[in-house]
Order: sequence, then C-alpha cells, then structure tokens
Amino acid sequence: MKAAVAYTRVSTTQQGKSGLGLEAQHAALARFAEAEGYEILERFEEVETGKGADALERRPQLADALKAARRLKVPIIVAKLDRLSRDVHFISGLMAHKTPFIVAELGADADPFMLHLYAALAEKERSLISRRTKDALAAKKAQGVKLGGTNLKSVQNRDEALTRAEQLRPVLSELAGLSARKIAATLNDREIATPCGGPWHAATVIRVQKRLAESSPARPQ
Repeated sequence: MKAAVAYTRVSTTQQGKSGLGLEAQHAALARFAEAEGYEILERFEEVETGKGADALERRPQLADALKAARRLKVPIIVAKLDRLSRDVHFISGLMAHKTPFIVAELGADADPFMLHLYAALAEKERSLISRRTKDALAAKKAQGVKLGGTNLKSVQNRDEALTRAEQLRPVLSELAGLSARKIAATLNDREIATPCGGPWHAATVIRVQKRLAESSPARPQ
C-alpha cells in the first residue's frame, strides 16, 4: 500500500468550529485513499484563509505537512486544489518545494502541469466572480439604488453562498446518482450541515447543486 500525508483547510473559524467543509474533505480523502490504495500516515488540519502572498507563513499546518511529507518521502493529498490556494503563483511556489501534491478531485494522475492549469482556471473564476459583483453594484448605482443597503448585501450573500457551496462539492459529487431526497437524508445522517448550517431537505440539495453547476468552469478535454 502507498503512503501519503493528508491536508485539509477551511477559511473561517466559524466553518472550522461547525465542521462545515472539513467533513466533506475528510470524506473525499477517505474515498480516494481507499480507491487508490493509499495509507494516510499523518493528517494536518487548518482554519486559515488561503489569500495573500504570505499565505504559507500564516498556515503553519501546511508548512508542517510539507516537512512531514519530505521526512516520510510521501506525497500530500488534498480533497480540492483550492484547499491549497486559488492563487496560481502560490501553487507554483508549493511545486518548487519538490513535494508531490495529489488532488483527490482531479485524480492521482494529474501532474504538476495540470495542477498549474487548474489553478489558473480557479484564479480566473475568482476574478470573474469579483468582476460580476462589481458590475452588479455598478448597475444598481446607475439605476439610482443607494449602495450599502439590502441590494449590496444580497450580492455579497450570493458570493458567500457560492463559496460555502464549493466546500460541499466533493461529497455532493459522490452522491450524484441519488435522488435529491436521498442525498438530503444521507447528508443529515452524516451530520453534514447545509451552507447555512441547518438540516438538509430535497429543495436545499437541488438549490446547492444548481449553484455549483452554474459556477463550474469548463475544463480542458
């Protein structure tokens, strides 16, 4: 059996305390390890933003994961690439450490070139979301709507809801063959909260699935 180190991360203390996102990552890593024949030797978990040029300095658990991987001469496995970062330059910096990274969502065969490519796509998507938010605010202002009230908050809430939904993508992908009602029951059985922190219903599943489908960038063939 092959060996590896696991790394999981959420961006906020609230998500870390509630388990929102972490549970989905743990489930994705467990499925990947079983399917690909990996034994997880050590696990590192972090509650910290991935933004900023000094992100590695602010993420001691990732630094420790890198040290452990080098010591054990094994790769680091993450559930999704954005658990490392959405910044292509940061991803490039991690690759310079010469420690192999495996992204469960992309499969064991995704090489460093593909990771760079997907990181660039994720960074572009983040830029597009920011651009859409600014355009929506500009349109509201042009219509004479006073910014800073309900309309601004609704735009911000939409983007925050998308971010929370992305945390759940791995586990929803796993359950994609089930009906919305069965997915809701399974998520509740696993004690995985909705993006708002409550129980799942069929309508909630459909709403989150639609949000994720609309936000997914086209991937190269």
